[in-house]
Amino acid sequence: MSFYFVRSLLPAAVALTLVACGKSAPDQAASSGDLTVRIGASAPLTGPQAHLGKDNENGTRMAIDDANAKGIVIGGRKVHFELISEDDQADPKTATIVAQKLVDNKVNGIIGHLNSGTAIPAAKIYSDNGIAQISPSATAVSYTAQGFKTAFRVMANDAQQGQVLGEYAAKNLGAKKIAVIDDRTAYGQGLADEFIKAAQANGAQIVAHEYTNDKAVDFTAVLTSVKGKKPDLLFYGGMDAQAGPMAKQLKGLALNVKFMMGDGGYTPEFIKLAGGAAEMAYASLPGVPLDKMPGGKAFADRFVAKYQPIQLYAPYCYDAVNVMIAAMQKADSVEPAKYLLALAGI
Repeated sequence: MSFYFVRSLLPAAVALTLVACGKSAPDQAASSGDLTVRIGASAPLTGPQAHLGKDNENGTRMAIDDANAKGIVIGGRKVHFELISEDDQADPKTATIVAQKLVDNKVNGIIGHLNSGTAIPAAKIYSDNGIAQISPSATAVSYTAQGFKTAFRVMANDAQQGQVLGEYAAKNLGAKKIAVIDDRTAYGQGLADEFIKAAQANGAQIVAHEYTNDKAVDFTAVLTSVKGKKPDLLFYGGMDAQAGPMAKQLKGLALNVKFMMGDGGYTPEFIKLAGGAAEMAYASLPGVPLDKMPGGKAFADRFVAKYQPIQLYAPYCYDAVNVMIAAMQKADSVEPAKYLLALAGI
């Protein structure tokens, strides 16, 4: 199907200058004398976004398995990496409970959370305990703008992604009248706001800005309202679980507009849910495309053979783990207080 990807050429990572933090997870010795290093991970493993969460978990697990196969030595001891995975259900409140649980389990670092709405509140807990957090997928500006010295991401933020989307809609697609719907999450709302600013700066008119939520499945009322404004493009800020049905219902209402999303719709699940309505839809990717990553094809082949087709963020989870391990190796320590500075340098 003609499902278009708008690729951002902006920087793909945001690093924070940091100093060594106070509390840290202690090194844990296995009975064999090896050093056990716990890597925490959190994503929605149940609910509408479970396919994305499992994708993240598998990408993280594959990196850990690969690291263990290498027999990495840190601080003079062979390291065994262990995955501690938790389900945050894409819910901010659950995310804080999960974050504290991971802290109590004395993890040496965190890969996650998947959603901006969960990564943002969890970041304070990790910061308070001096534990490094690398999100493979949270794009909200406020995630790293909170000022926590422990919070990192491996892709661009929504100010960058929204700018590219807004410019592309107005310039490349020639959209003059644009309707916007967002799911009111930290991700969806933040991306929609940045898209609106960029679209308006490039001459487009925002004729409607409507809202839904990240659990909705029926968009008839909001789409009917949008239809009356006669837009030539509809932008949705949210994830594929809503974007797919929304695109299908657009077609059912004979609303003949271009449909555009951010990375939340850059998935095979969107095409599955939207069916024929996925034709001529547009989505952006704020990370480096897999086919442009060194070793990208080999990663994809191994991942699909071991797990299932990649949904979206698995490659970024894999890289996030390897960045964290590289920082530990550079600092010759698995303690966050010691490897955080090396992490910032990477």
